[in-house]
Amino acid sequence: MKEIRSKIDPTELTLSDKLVYINRVTKVMMGGKRLNFSALVVTGDGNGHVGIGTGKANEVPAAISKASAMAKKNLIKVPLAGNTIPHEIGVKFSAAKVLLKPAAPGTGIIAGGSIRAVVEAAGIKDILTKSLGSSNKVNVAKATMLALMQLRDPKEALAKRKPVVKVEEVVSSG
Repeated sequence: MKEIRSKIDPTELTLSDKLVYINRVTKVMMGGKRLNFSALVVTGDGNGHVGIGTGKANEVPAAISKASAMAKKNLIKVPLAGNTIPHEIGVKFSAAKVLLKPAAPGTGIIAGGSIRAVVEAAGIKDILTKSLGSSNKVNVAKATMLALMQLRDPKEALAKRKPVVKVEEVVSSG
């Protein structure tokens, strides 16, 4: 069963954008080559809210602004356990695999590339990560977002479970 997430209003948060990747795309036409640009932007408030967005345009600034607008639309709330994540999680998106593990206080962010950008924007201070499979920055960022979406707060997970009823059976020997 898929859980419906409530929309997060970006106007209530103080968000900071980070440009992760710009790609120049060329389309060969009869008259020559047409250049376009695609951008990947991560936005977050450093307090558990993070979003990613991609934008395409003829100029770099327009692509970045489109990507930033998309990132603000795709905000999610990440459950945090202090300065780290509540539990270990591994996710696959396309050919990119991402493994996120909680770390002890003072460890820092052990991550690279687009995983680091997403985790920093979310406000996670201590985490161990591993990127496996594809190194495509867009797919790795999307896999990281998918992993952060699937994180569950331990207290909420316990509350959803059915209460355990202990029944003592009386066996009579007769």
